[in-house]
Order: sequence, then structure tokens, then C-alpha cells
Amino acid sequence: MPRHLQASPNGEGLRIGIVLARFNQSVTDPLLAGALEALVRHGVAEDAIDVAVVPGSFELPLGAQRLAASGRYDALVCLGAVVRGETPHFDFVAAEAARGVADVARRHDLPVAFGVLTTDTIEQALARAGGERGNKGYEAAVTALEMVQVLRVVQKY
Repeated sequence: MPRHLQASPNGEGLRIGIVLARFNQSVTDPLLAGALEALVRHGVAEDAIDVAVVPGSFELPLGAQRLAASGRYDALVCLGAVVRGETPHFDFVAAEAARGVADVARRHDLPVAFGVLTTDTIEQALARAGGERGNKGYEAAVTALEMVQVLRVVQKY
């Protein structure tokens, strides 16, 4: 019978860094509110959460890289919103943000949750930032906490 190495998203005693993209602030502010709610609800102390604000989603990887390199955090949560426009800019920003955030996680062996919305319209983004489609910031924060605990289980195993 296979062993299932899994864990619950317990944040007690953890220090979490959030990298928040300021661009599309009407979307990213509710994502941040959702992430903060999730972290506190799952036991992270408010004074154990730091929020670094960067200009946009393209800058998330560098912000995450710097926080990860500090060694102060058990996990990071990257939050942003990229809304499709009339040019290919969307494709470049969305792809590089995703690739860069994943690279930071692997380079530092650190959970880095990707809470970046990539939508066709601002309405779709708002629906996923606390609207009728939930709050992806909340979900990203829970993912980060769960990954910390899963990696601890794997380390002990």
C-alpha cells in the first residue's frame, strides 16, 4: 500500500513573506486581504507576515528572489493580476511571472505560492479576488502553508 505524505496548512510559528504587485490594485488589494485572512486563520501571527510591494507582476520574481535569499521566511506568496489587452504584452508578463516565481521556489527550496490572476477581463479578475469565484489570494496563502508542512513531512520521512 502506498504511503501518502501530506499535511494540513498549519501556520503556527511560521514567518511568511508576501510579494504584492501594485498594478491592477483594484484586484490585488482584495487578493492581499484574502491572503492575510487565510494566514491569520491558519495560525500565522500578524507580526510574522511581511508584505513587499512591487510595481507589477513582472517584478514579482525579483521581489520573491530577494525575500527568499534573506533566509527569513518559511514560505512566500506572490500576488498579482495580469489582464489581457490588445497587444502581446499580456503573454510576456504572465509567462515570465510564472516562470520566475517557479524558479525562485526551486532555487531556494522554498514554497513560493503563485497567486497571480491571468484573465481576459478586469471583471473576471475581480470575480476571483473576493467575488463570486472566491479569492485566489486566500487559496495561494493556504497553498504556501500546506507546502511548508508537506515538505517537513517529506524531510522527516
